[in-house]
Amino acid sequence: QLQLVESGGGLVQPGGSLRLSCAASGFTLDHYAIGWFRQAPGKEREGVSCISSSDGSTVYADSVKGRFTISRDNAKNTVYLQMNSLRPEDTAVYYCAARFSFQNMCLMTWAKGEYDYWGQGTQVTVSS
Repeated sequence: QLQLVESGGGLVQPGGSLRLSCAASGFTLDHYAIGWFRQAPGKEREGVSCISSSDGSTVYADSVKGRFTISRDNAKNTVYLQMNSLRPEDTAVYYCAARFSFQNMCLMTWAKGEYDYWGQGTQVTVSS
């Protein structure tokens, strides 16, 4: 069974940090670009960050630049999202997604079926 499983979410105070993990099972992530997306209540799903499969190129949403870092460990078949200086507006369900691609790029869009596999999501709540 091919699946992605996110973990690492939770409740954190403003200014705190969390590291999300996206682990793949049933397939290897080597040739997949990975995107992190989030959806807050009443809002559309938005791209947070992504990393390419080939050269590790990364993209960040303006709202998280300088605070979030995406990385991948193909040996562990896992992609991470390190989130620092968290703000209440970062509160959302965070999803990872995988797109089969050999390109030196990744996509921050999802609505047209750009990604092949999705995780179930992990809740991140930033509150004092």
